[in-house]
Amino acid sequence: MDRDSAEPDVDAYPGPNAQKWVEFHGTNAAPSEYSHEFVWDITREADGPFVTDVDGNVLLDFTCHIGAAPLGYNNEKLTEKLREFDLVEPMKIAGQDMYFGAGPTPEESDVPGSSHLMDKLTDISSQYDMDTVFLSNSGAEAMENAMKITHDYRAPAKYGVAFEGSFHGRTFGTLSITKSKEVYTRHYPQLSGIETIPFCADRGCEADSCDCGFFAGETSQLRRMLAPEGGRIDPDEIAFLTLEPIQGVGGYRFPSETFMQEVADVTDEYDIPLVVDEIQAGIGRTGEIWASDHYPIEPDVIASAKALRVGATISRSDIFPSEKNRLGSTFGGGDLLGSMMGTFTLEAIAEHDLLENATRRGEQAKELLRDQTPDYVDDIRGKGLMLAVEFDTTERRNAVVKAALERGLLTLGCGKKTIRLLPPLDSSHREIELGIGLFCEAVDAVGPNAKAM
Repeated sequence: MDRDSAEPDVDAYPGPNAQKWVEFHGTNAAPSEYSHEFVWDITREADGPFVTDVDGNVLLDFTCHIGAAPLGYNNEKLTEKLREFDLVEPMKIAGQDMYFGAGPTPEESDVPGSSHLMDKLTDISSQYDMDTVFLSNSGAEAMENAMKITHDYRAPAKYGVAFEGSFHGRTFGTLSITKSKEVYTRHYPQLSGIETIPFCADRGCEADSCDCGFFAGETSQLRRMLAPEGGRIDPDEIAFLTLEPIQGVGGYRFPSETFMQEVADVTDEYDIPLVVDEIQAGIGRTGEIWASDHYPIEPDVIASAKALRVGATISRSDIFPSEKNRLGSTFGGGDLLGSMMGTFTLEAIAEHDLLENATRRGEQAKELLRDQTPDYVDDIRGKGLMLAVEFDTTERRNAVVKAALERGLLTLGCGKKTIRLLPPLDSSHREIELGIGLFCEAVDAVGPNAKAM
C-alpha cells in the first residue's frame, strides 16, 4: 500500500466475512462495547490511517483505536525500529522480582525496556518535578494506583473529588470517579467519600456568566464545599482531586480557562493532590505532550496509557508510598514489547516534530469543517488532533457515523451528540483533506431530517 496515494474503497460494509468473524468472536466473548463491525485483516496492507478489512474494504481510520494507536497502522516511523530485534519470550515479566536488561549497561542497550520508558516519562514530565513511575497494564490500573498513592500520601484523608462527565475506567474502584454515563456505573456500589462537582466547559463560561453550575458569582462549588469557606469538608481530608484536562468519553469537552485557573488555585492553596487523567488526551494528541501543558494547572500525579502502550502512574517520589506500603502488580515489572513501543512512540514524536504537525493538521481540519458544515452542526472544537464535531441531536450524530463508515471513514461517537476525530499524529495535508471531505459528504448525505439509525 502506498500511503501517499491510497484512497478509501468500500464495497459492502460490513461484508460477509466481517459478519462471520463477528459471529465467531461473539460465541465465547463476554458482552462488551463495539462501535463498528470493523474486522481488521492483519495479513493485508495497512499504512498510517489506511487499513484493509477481511472483505478487502480499504478504510480511512480517524479513530486511532481511541488514541491507542497514535501513529495508525504499520507506521514506518515505528516498524523500522522494530525490524532489527529478535524478540524474546516472555516479553512480560512478573512482579518486581527481576529486571529487563539488554547488554552490559543501560547506556549500551539497543533494546529499550521498562527502565528506559520510565526514564523517558520522567523526562517529559519534568516540568511538574515528576521523577517516579509505576507501570501497569491499563489506564484504569494507572488511575487505581493514582487513587491509592494519594490516599497513602494524605492518610488519613477520606475524600476524593471528581467532575461530572468524567470517565476514568471500568474497574470497580474507578467506576466511583467515572461520572459520564449511567450505563457504566449502574448497579455497582460506590466507594465512600467521592464528591462530584460540575465540569466547566469552554463555551464562553466565566465566573460571572456560568451556566454549568461550577461558579456562583465569584465563588466555585469547589470552594463552597471546603470548610474554611463555610463548607463541610476539611481540605486536609481530601486525598485527591481528579480530572481529565479534556474530557473524552464525556463528549470531548474542553475546559474554560477560568475553571482551570480555579482548579489550579484551590489545589495549590490547600495543597490538595491533583490527579490528571491523560489516558486519552496525552502523549502528543493535543499538540503538547500532556494536555495539562495547555493550562495553568500543576498536576501532582499523571495517569497515562493508550498511546503509551502500557499503563503508567507518574508522580514525585514523596507521593509514592514508602517501602512498607509499596505498590505491586503481577506485570508491574514491565512489558518488553509495550515498553519498546511506548519508547519508540515518544522518540518518533520528538524526531519528526509531531507535536507541531498535530497542531498544524488540527487547525487545517477545523478550518475545513467550519467552511463546509451546515447549521445543524452546533460546535467544532479541538486541540491538535483531538477534534470534536457536535450535532444538534443524537440521531443525527449516529446517522453521520454510519454514513461516514459507508464512505470508508471510521469515526467514533462520544458524549450525547458528538463525533470525535483522532487522525494519526503524523497525518499529512492530503489525508486530513481526504478525511474531512468524506466526513462532510456524510453530513450532507444525512441532511436536515436525520432519523435514529
